[in-house]
Amino acid sequence: MTAWLSPADVNMVAGYLDLAGVLICGLLGGAVARAEGLDLFGYLVVGTVSGLGGGIIRDTLLQRGTPVALTDAAYLPTAFAGAFLAFLIAIGEEHWHRLFTALDAAVLGFWAISGAQKTLAAGLAWLPAVLVGTVTAVGGGAVRDLLLTRIPAVLGGNGLYATVAVVVSGLYIVCAHFRIPALGIVGGVLGAVLLRLVANRRGWSLPGGLPLEPSRALARMRRRSKGGRPSDPPEEFPHDRRD
Repeated sequence: MTAWLSPADVNMVAGYLDLAGVLICGLLGGAVARAEGLDLFGYLVVGTVSGLGGGIIRDTLLQRGTPVALTDAAYLPTAFAGAFLAFLIAIGEEHWHRLFTALDAAVLGFWAISGAQKTLAAGLAWLPAVLVGTVTAVGGGAVRDLLLTRIPAVLGGNGLYATVAVVVSGLYIVCAHFRIPALGIVGGVLGAVLLRLVANRRGWSLPGGLPLEPSRALARMRRRSKGGRPSDPPEEFPHDRRD
């Protein structure tokens, strides 16, 4: 496969990646519906939200007409197919966890590339492309989790979830800038899977809140300005003193 693709070829590949992401996220949404004990209608609703949510958010942000999920006849049946597949097949918890992680990693790459490509095709700059690529990758899962009153996985503690989408979007944008989008597509998908699996296995995550306490720092600065040492205890107020 040549590294150079025509704009029409890039659009076609991005469309296939989009549909692959819809199918996989429909399946993942169905798996979540199974874990929640929902009925068939619940499977279809959660799978559809999971499969189409990120793309609808992307197309709404880009304002390039009606979202493709509502104009392309392949999208809704693809999301339904993924959800229905999860309804039909019961997989052991351990095996499903491995499959879920691998599929989730792949779909992050698919949609990050699709979102970045469509943003660049709309004539926007690289930073909006990173933003929209990331939102496309994580949006469906976030909407799904909110629908089920769960804290969205993208908000933390899930193995560099959004970070992978940012990296893949940036990689594709760099490759597109140098007119080698094929390398960005292949490298982005493989990189997403590798980075996500390694992050899950090693427990990598972004840091939480740091233990800095501005009030104590300000108190030390005030004591220094009065000639005291940093280790000096704070001055007592009259009403704090005890006889």
